[in-house]
Amino acid sequence: MRWWGWGEEGHEASLPGTALELLRNQLGVDPSLELSPVALEAVRLPEPRLPASARERLAGAVGADHVRDDRQARVEHAAGKGYADLVRLRSGDASSAPDLVVQPASDGEIEAVLAACADARIAVVPFGGGTSVVGGVEPVSEGFAGVIALDLRRLTGVTVDRLSQTATLAAGLLGPEAERRLGAEGVTLGHAPQSFEYSTVGGWVATRSAGQASTGYGRIDELVEGVRLIAPAGELAGRAVPASAAGPDLRELIVGSEGILGVISEATLRVRPVPPRRRYEGWSFRSFEDGCEAFRVMEQAGASPDVARLSDAQETSLSMATGSTGSAANRLGQAYLRMRGHEGGCVAIVGFEGEEDDLERRRLRCAALLRAGGGVGLGRGPGEAWLRGRYAGPYLRDTLLDHGVMVETLETATTWSNLGPLYAAVSGALRDTLAQRGTPPLVMCHVSHLYRSGASLYFSFLARQEQETPLEQWRAAKTAASDAIVAGGGTITHHHAVGRDHAPWMRAEVGALGLEVIRAAKERLDPAGIMNPGKLLPA
Repeated sequence: MRWWGWGEEGHEASLPGTALELLRNQLGVDPSLELSPVALEAVRLPEPRLPASARERLAGAVGADHVRDDRQARVEHAAGKGYADLVRLRSGDASSAPDLVVQPASDGEIEAVLAACADARIAVVPFGGGTSVVGGVEPVSEGFAGVIALDLRRLTGVTVDRLSQTATLAAGLLGPEAERRLGAEGVTLGHAPQSFEYSTVGGWVATRSAGQASTGYGRIDELVEGVRLIAPAGELAGRAVPASAAGPDLRELIVGSEGILGVISEATLRVRPVPPRRRYEGWSFRSFEDGCEAFRVMEQAGASPDVARLSDAQETSLSMATGSTGSAANRLGQAYLRMRGHEGGCVAIVGFEGEEDDLERRRLRCAALLRAGGGVGLGRGPGEAWLRGRYAGPYLRDTLLDHGVMVETLETATTWSNLGPLYAAVSGALRDTLAQRGTPPLVMCHVSHLYRSGASLYFSFLARQEQETPLEQWRAAKTAASDAIVAGGGTITHHHAVGRDHAPWMRAEVGALGLEVIRAAKERLDPAGIMNPGKLLPA
């Protein structure tokens, strides 16, 4: 990816005039403002500080060609892709860059690298696609002799057991390549987070990722049957079996460990046959509350689709302005929805994948429940438009940054009974905090992952960026929203992981004793404390 943003050159997203006008009217953004990242040559980098002996040992472990300290490699591994990361990088600040980027190709090479780093007290940051939005891959070198990024993308093996419908995938596989190779065997994982194009299997497992179709396919943690962790103290791996009663499940210790215990090198995951047909369609509800209630009834009746996504009125309005709900919905839907009393309402996307007969049976049952909950069908146009643009959000963020707009996301999950109060509390915290700074925001939210007992809430917010103090502005909003989530009974993260950004709220999430249990596991598996310091655990 581009070191300063998302995607590759030539993948820029443009904003239509209606969206620019909305940003000007609601946020006070100057549409003519054009901000650009500095040139790569102007990025400020610290001098590498690893001793020559350590570099020689690392080169001996993976080969000299796979140890890099050139400017581009170091900048590309200096941070993830969160808002704060991009603000720093675009301004030329890569002070967190690793001393070296090391690229192993096997478990044995990983073991040798970790041994060398433990002996020399060099911090190690496991690095897949680098798509973390919570500071999960930012190198931390304080207290160490140096820091390396352990880039895992040379690990690309795939083994499929079609009879058992499982596949063992190496950690470095990017999403599209993993699906291409699974598809050649007639199966799919069905895991498609918004970062799908650039994130890796290992990153999904390390962060307990949830794909856009997790309501139907399951979160990544539900798909893991086996996982291998290479830790400084040795290898931790259990049998890849459907279930076991042999004590606490050590897979659960590894899944979501975010690189602080060791390096996930491969995972055995449940797959299913490639679906021969899929259908995505749109629905409208008079209010977010009505839509949430319809989704609850649908999920608890066992009638949910594979993708279930409900936008609130603010997100629906912006989607209409940018055309992401589909031109057919914009042209045809407005007058019809006004007639049905849905003007200013909320759009839902539901998607089904599978065999023809089963898909149609499920679709009709789901439609009956949504209609009973006050939903109005919008046809396939909005669903197909969403499917085409499902990975477009991060590209649009770069364009908004170019126009001086702060754009950030955060997410949580809670019970159905608490969904409304938590939605109001977090929305209110963001609006109040940013308005007090003179940058009133546009706050949006959607539900995108359903459970029998509750659902996720995914917030996006836009505000005019404070040009002199953008990170202070971001931190104030992030802190206020996180405090509101914890006080309101939500989880501090549903699928973005903890990283550095959410670590201060981990005590509220798991309790003081829970933190000590995690720390005890880290001390046993990583005695020198070199693995991804500063993440997951609060200082």
